[in-house]
Amino acid sequence: MSKREQEIVSAVLEDFKKRQEARRPVELNWRLNMNFVIGNQFSEISPRGDVEEYGRQYFWQCREVYNHIAPILETRLSKLARVKAQASVRPSSPDDADRASAEVATKLIRAVSADNGFSALMSEANVWSEVTGSAFYKVTWDTQKGMALTADGTLREGDVKITVCPPFEIFPENIAVAELDAQPSLMHVKVMGVGDVFRIWGKRVEGRTLNVFSFENADVLGGLGYHATVPKMVTEAREDAALVIEKYEMPSESHPEGRLIIVAGETLVHDGPLPYINGEDGTRGYPFAKQVCLESLGNFFGGSVVERIIPVQRAYNAVKNRKHEFMNRIAMGVLAVEDGSVDTDALEEEGLPPGKILVYRQGSAPPVMLNAGQVPAEFGREEEKLLNEFVMISGVSEVTTYSQVPSNVASGTAISLLLEQDDTRISLTADSLREAVKRIGRHIIRLYKQFADAPRMKRVVGEGGEVEVMQFRSGDLGSEDVTFDTENEIEDSLSTRRAMVYDLLGLGLFADENGIIPARTKTKLLEILGFGNWEQSRDADEAHLAKAERENFELKSRDVVPDPVDDHALHITEHTKLCVSAPCEKDEKFRARVTAHINKHKELAALAGNVAELERRFGGEDGKEG
Repeated sequence: MSKREQEIVSAVLEDFKKRQEARRPVELNWRLNMNFVIGNQFSEISPRGDVEEYGRQYFWQCREVYNHIAPILETRLSKLARVKAQASVRPSSPDDADRASAEVATKLIRAVSADNGFSALMSEANVWSEVTGSAFYKVTWDTQKGMALTADGTLREGDVKITVCPPFEIFPENIAVAELDAQPSLMHVKVMGVGDVFRIWGKRVEGRTLNVFSFENADVLGGLGYHATVPKMVTEAREDAALVIEKYEMPSESHPEGRLIIVAGETLVHDGPLPYINGEDGTRGYPFAKQVCLESLGNFFGGSVVERIIPVQRAYNAVKNRKHEFMNRIAMGVLAVEDGSVDTDALEEEGLPPGKILVYRQGSAPPVMLNAGQVPAEFGREEEKLLNEFVMISGVSEVTTYSQVPSNVASGTAISLLLEQDDTRISLTADSLREAVKRIGRHIIRLYKQFADAPRMKRVVGEGGEVEVMQFRSGDLGSEDVTFDTENEIEDSLSTRRAMVYDLLGLGLFADENGIIPARTKTKLLEILGFGNWEQSRDADEAHLAKAERENFELKSRDVVPDPVDDHALHITEHTKLCVSAPCEKDEKFRARVTAHINKHKELAALAGNVAELERRFGGEDGKEG
């Protein structure tokens, strides 16, 4: 390496050590949370900066764990799993071209999400967010994905790649700045195999055995605050690996396009501008989206419900164990014997089983059982109070935790209110999840606008559930206003949706002036009720409209021959809308193709005997109404 490269590597490694030390108190809390979730609940953060297990004060003490954190976490995760976050793009104007662009962008976001298995990624991010308080998504352009451009598959057209980054891998410059884009720089640190480093950057680096979360040598973890009682997933080590540091810097005067420095081991493998134009107004930014469990004031990383419950869990374990110790003392008894009156070794080993013949020294007092009393009622009252505190702090009531209604609640309205209270508390976390999905959607659109210059083909799912092939290019992606089809999937469950539809049906709001529900309305109602296109009830008009829209897209680049089985009236309506749109008026060749296509539809309709209907609806040959 040159002297300049050595200086850059030294500066990056020194900066990483500073950020690592600044984040260590937060990281210790994450590891403590993970211990409590898996049941290692006799752990604490020691004065030497470690998560350690403290032992018994006496050998006879009960040290059972009554884990209430795990079921609370599972309940919250099951609620968050209902947040499907189906993103859609809103057109920037009522113009047909903008509407078509928004539709292409919407289908593209959903296709990319399906290709990357986004549902599984979201579940993984939810676990990290609930346990540690934060999770991060990384949205990048992978040149090894997409359709192969060569026979051997070495050259591909590239595609979007979405991954989940645990908070252990993210190091902000200022931990007190909460906003992601407000950070002057950000580090993404991970452990990679030396073979992967050579495959990606073509540089040979020295391999070591590294911890995947502490990023230190595995053989010195004990002296760096990583004790053997920490969960296995935290102390996992990887052999023949290298530490890879990606340092992202926002655009500045010295670097107008930002800067990305990548150091693998002690080798500089990349130094250049930020690779992606994914910021607002065509600027370059971070390829990350942040999701938090709870907003933490003045902290880049979010707060966790698990962290709040830990004191209650410790107190609950203590009460239950002391209660059982008291019950053991009552059941087993405490025996008082006069010194030298009996064989204490045999008595200690065998106890006082039924039918035992107890021999004691003549003239001495026989052994007696001491009165252990009864279990104090305070134990039961304290246990009930702690159970109520679990509900209050976590926001998860016994209705969802135990899957049963409280014994003192009999009203259906009261049960609904309890469920709504649960949903209200977790809606803060769901809002953060939706914001992360919105950001991911904008990143997907901007990456395709940057890299999809040539026409591309993408398999997408249409409105009716059928798989179709969509052709597009970067110019077809205009709008970036990402929104959602349903704003709150947690409160808008299938049962509540069905009840609302049944009420509206009873009021007759879906029927026309003759009291008949149109076929298209029936199809939409079946989809709302969760039956999809039940028994293929999708009406023929909708299928013809979808076909006409596909023809509109194809007419931009080539002539399209109408099909005799088309509903020509519907097709002419859709093609006429395209013909009077702004893009078609500006392109004479495009307009000529559309006009010729409309005339062919009219010719086929005339052959089918629909001349009178066409004259009534569309007038003469020029397509203007009479």
